[in-house]
Amino acid sequence: MIRVLLAEDLHMLRRALVSLLSLEDDIEVVAELSNGSDVVARARECRPDVAVLDIDLPGMDGISVASTLYTALPECRTLILTGLGQPGHLRRAVAAHAYGFLPKDAELERLTAAIRAVARGERAFDAALALAALDTEPGTLTSREIEVLRLAAQGEEAAQIARKLHLATGTVRNYLTTAVTKLGARNRVDAIRIARESGWL
Repeated sequence: MIRVLLAEDLHMLRRALVSLLSLEDDIEVVAELSNGSDVVARARECRPDVAVLDIDLPGMDGISVASTLYTALPECRTLILTGLGQPGHLRRAVAAHAYGFLPKDAELERLTAAIRAVARGERAFDAALALAALDTEPGTLTSREIEVLRLAAQGEEAAQIARKLHLATGTVRNYLTTAVTKLGARNRVDAIRIARESGWL
């Protein structure tokens, strides 16, 4: 029996997934959560084989949860579900040691097959998302984007950065938005974290 922990903040979707997965003879949902911050503690209690994580959980996003789980409970493998097909997200998921990455609208058969594969220690990545990640250069930032992000990391607002760099405030906002997009980040704070981990700041 494959023991599954499911973390999804949308109540109706989570309940539907639990009901559908419970129909499978070899899958048992041992925990369901709505907040990413609760996953690791609950996983330590119920010892799932696979954690199925929404990428956009409140508290702690699914990719950060996957990375933390890999360290805290390496025998629990993670499968990320995403409604956002950004190549940067898949690269971050791989870096966080996720074993699988599927779109939320995948058919149930694909999800159950992915859970079984991940439980066996195999990889289960959506082909279209994987090809998009391969076709896209990793999120390298320009020197100006790094400079703007570095100042934002120091707590500077867009208007302050604009004055310091002799740019229009709108231009600074555009640089920040571009950096967030290139890095596959959720927001400016997440972009700063990714840039720091990549050694750019």
